[in-house]
Amino acid sequence: MSAKRIVMSSDHAAIELRQALAAHITSMGYEVDDIGPTTPESTHYPDHGANAARKVASGEADLGVILCGTGQGIMMAANKIPGIRCGVCSDAFSARMIRAHNNANILSLGARVVGEGLAIDIVEAYLNAEFEGGRHGTRVDMIMALED
Repeated sequence: MSAKRIVMSSDHAAIELRQALAAHITSMGYEVDDIGPTTPESTHYPDHGANAARKVASGEADLGVILCGTGQGIMMAANKIPGIRCGVCSDAFSARMIRAHNNANILSLGARVVGEGLAIDIVEAYLNAEFEGGRHGTRVDMIMALED
């Protein structure tokens, strides 16, 4: 396990699933920084995605797991932060591949798309995968060059 610090955030639609995942990730031996929210009042997913992404981009966290209703909006916000490669996954294979081939540093999930059991499988696949480098490294470098 190379990554140890995981930042987690969500909007109001995903609090319950985020908290369940945080407990599971902690049980896997990771340090979790759950930056909220904790109350069900409507919140803005762009703020939560950007806040988590800034922690990953700055090195305060090694990886992130973010959630909203579909996972799409919060992912779009996170990807606006330089240095972030975030993907939405609804299956374990895609989660494994975004780490292995795309070196994704944030995973996004849709709380209204996946249930808790599947979300746990997805997170485990993501966290247990390692970046393969090689030709994939060349492609990730090409993606990151698009920020310039």
